[in-house]
Amino acid sequence: MELRAVRYFVTIAETGSVTAAAAAMHLTQPSVSRQVRQLERRLGIDLFVRDEGRLRLSAAGRQFLPVAQRLLAQVQAAEDTARQIAAGRLDRLTVAAPGTTLTDVIAPFLATLTADDPMPAVWKEVPVSVYTALARGADLAIGTTPWPAHLDGMPLAELPVWAYVPATHPLADRGTVALDELLRHPLLVQAGDFHPRRALDQAVTAARLAYGSLHEFGDAEVAQAVAASGRGVAVVSDDARFDLHPLAIHGPHGQVHISLYAAWEPSHHGATTIRALATRLAAFCVTRYGEQVVRVRG
Repeated sequence: MELRAVRYFVTIAETGSVTAAAAAMHLTQPSVSRQVRQLERRLGIDLFVRDEGRLRLSAAGRQFLPVAQRLLAQVQAAEDTARQIAAGRLDRLTVAAPGTTLTDVIAPFLATLTADDPMPAVWKEVPVSVYTALARGADLAIGTTPWPAHLDGMPLAELPVWAYVPATHPLADRGTVALDELLRHPLLVQAGDFHPRRALDQAVTAARLAYGSLHEFGDAEVAQAVAASGRGVAVVSDDARFDLHPLAIHGPHGQVHISLYAAWEPSHHGATTIRALATRLAAFCVTRYGEQVVRVRG
């Protein structure tokens, strides 16, 4: 079944005559009539009742018309999508990132998108698998380690790891705390496979120090909740919750931080759009957290 013949049939039905349809499509009447007769033979049904040179839809034609109209609409949608792909346009953007990054960085950034941007979707990934999400259909991955060599990417920001204390804590009147002083307090941290914990571990090792009282949690918000109850200092990279006070942690190599990177498939048809969005995300991090997040050490 040729789409051209289906289009001729629909145009005749919508304009009311072969003459009008031929004029609308800039074709001759005989060629339009011939194509419709071939379509009828192919389908094995009469789409029109021919009465003294006039055409009107048969019962079969009335039943087939909405099917034909949907078919042509789907073909048009497919052609439009192909043109958008060829032009590098994205209608949807799937972002893969660890949970904390999704909550504190990606979600606030998505709130700044406009109607001209792709419709976003997010996948919550554990840090070790975030870049492999690109092979599973994600368009943009946000990780805390440099992107693999087979991908394209860019550094986004250095985000601080915070020590959170309630207003009644002895450190609550300060903005920073030295690592050695921090370790004298009970610490409420995430497990070792979370990047804020890894950053803290690396700073402790580099300073040749050791942990004292340490309590692990699988969720950063839970660690903050326990800190709010006065049971210790939560060390996480999340935004503050439960009215906790943040303290920047200074270790042997400066402020303890985690780095964020964006990555995408270099062959992605929307690579230019994805890079532009990643660049906007980097600028958003500066707006949200300040100029100190700009430099990223690889």
